[in-house]
Amino acid sequence: MIIEKIKESKFTPEVFNIKVFGTAFSDHMLLCYFKDGKWGEPIIKPYGKLEFTPALSVAHYGQGIFEGMKAYKGSNEEVYLFRPEENLDRFNKSAVRMDMPPIPDDVFLDGIRTLVDLDRQWVPDAYGMSLYIRPVMFGIEEAISAHSSGEYLFAIVMAVAPNYYNKPLSLKIADKYSRAANGGVGFAKAAGNYGASFYPAHVARKEGYDQVIWTDDATHTLIEEAGTMNVLVRIGDKLLTAPVSERILNGVTRKSILQLAKDSGIEVEVRPITVKEVYDAHVTGDLKEVIGVGTAVVVNNYAAVGYADEKFDLPQLPDDECYGKILKKKLVDLQMGISEDPYGWRQLVEHPIEA
Repeated sequence: MIIEKIKESKFTPEVFNIKVFGTAFSDHMLLCYFKDGKWGEPIIKPYGKLEFTPALSVAHYGQGIFEGMKAYKGSNEEVYLFRPEENLDRFNKSAVRMDMPPIPDDVFLDGIRTLVDLDRQWVPDAYGMSLYIRPVMFGIEEAISAHSSGEYLFAIVMAVAPNYYNKPLSLKIADKYSRAANGGVGFAKAAGNYGASFYPAHVARKEGYDQVIWTDDATHTLIEEAGTMNVLVRIGDKLLTAPVSERILNGVTRKSILQLAKDSGIEVEVRPITVKEVYDAHVTGDLKEVIGVGTAVVVNNYAAVGYADEKFDLPQLPDDECYGKILKKKLVDLQMGISEDPYGWRQLVEHPIEA
């Protein structure tokens, strides 16, 4: 790996006061090019602009995938990653589905560890804050004929991450638009999944909501995801979530929250959830929480849900009775090195780089 260090760091402590997610980028980035059927040597260099032609293949045919990860700093100044192999596995599954070359394990994992170590001063130590890590790959062949690109760029950039949503959200249950369909790319972190979701979210905001709860494309009767998050529903004392599928992203945060819930004695069911049962639970008073979970948001307890022409508020439970808040604290404490990690999820970032 080639490392070209920045001459003078852009870092100032004031960057930790940022309120906007994904705009304060760290000093360095990683680049690795795929050409002539093989990956080249990765290079870490100062973060900056790249030069491309308008004939860039991703701009025409959408071969772009990414991942979302974070680095955390504990009170002892140690820096941690959280389950990075899960992100590597999902990244390469996305690559295969989009007919892109999988990234070698060492380029992905060693690249992230080296980059985070180099820019470790950018990792906040404030509770709940982190350094967001964005691995991305896209087709860069100069061609406007419809075929898979013959050249790709894999890159990693990082940005300081404040709390993504600093308030409980209101979401509208989708009854027209769909996020994904069977046989499609809903399980992949493909760029087009997100681009296609922006307009329905725009429509929802015009109706007074923050985001959309996605339902199945065939009948719009099954709860699947929420905005850019996996979704969990608490009915009574039971936590429900839809099973992952071709339409639903296999979220690392979702998987971790479910494990923490089970080990906390919370009853968990992974099964299809109907819109009707959620609404009926609201009517009877059994609907306690609707929760969004994901790397960026971590956990967000929704304030209200819209169904057809009705908007209903969700209960505001005390912190010690709210599954979402209880599980969020357990997860963040583990990620930041505050609590024990019986699962081996937390990984220490060592200091391999010479000053």
